[in-house]
Amino acid sequence: MDVEVLRVGLRNGIRFYKDTDVPGRCFQKETIDRLQMEFRCCGNNNFKDWFEVQWVSNRYLNFTSKDVKDRIRSNVDNRYLLDGVPFSCCNPTSPRPCMRYHLTDNHAHFNYDYHSEELNLYGRGCRQALTDYYMHLMNSTGPGVLSVILVQLSVLLSLRYLQTAVETAMLLEDPEGDSEGFLLEKSVKETMEDFKINVLTLLKFGQVDPDAAEGSPEAAGAEKEAS
Repeated sequence: MDVEVLRVGLRNGIRFYKDTDVPGRCFQKETIDRLQMEFRCCGNNNFKDWFEVQWVSNRYLNFTSKDVKDRIRSNVDNRYLLDGVPFSCCNPTSPRPCMRYHLTDNHAHFNYDYHSEELNLYGRGCRQALTDYYMHLMNSTGPGVLSVILVQLSVLLSLRYLQTAVETAMLLEDPEGDSEGFLLEKSVKETMEDFKINVLTLLKFGQVDPDAAEGSPEAAGAEKEAS
């Protein structure tokens, strides 16, 4: 799995989270929320990724509020940035009610330290959560798929051996007698050479000769019509 593609995809998903007014983008918000809840993760690398993007739509901001104005003016991109996260980052197993705002301000909440492991948000990023999930999926299904392939391969080899043994018996005109079977009529090297020649022949057969195409009846007819 391409980790870089996953990282970019999650980053764009977080960036477009707020664009619920754009047709089709509301589904983006729902997808990110469901992803964080189902995989018990928050952000791309961690919950602080939400601090770097405006994830609240302008539609729901009161631009007459001093707090909103101050936050927008506090950065060069004029974005409404928060040290907060969406509700889907909240860990329901935490004994403390979910705190989603002022997460880095220890004085904003009683008996609170955001550096502690008791933070009531999912501590793992979604990229790591998805990577772990797909790695576990491949590790659990990989041996089963490999076993099926090996069984099918053994059946094909057995059928090939039986086929050549029957053909040998027919050539000897002794169907009830013993005959030898084989997998390859020639050595491995000779078989590979024959395969290479056949492939090159097919490729050469599929090529179009420009000179032959110009001298063909169709080309002559086209030239006659053009004149």
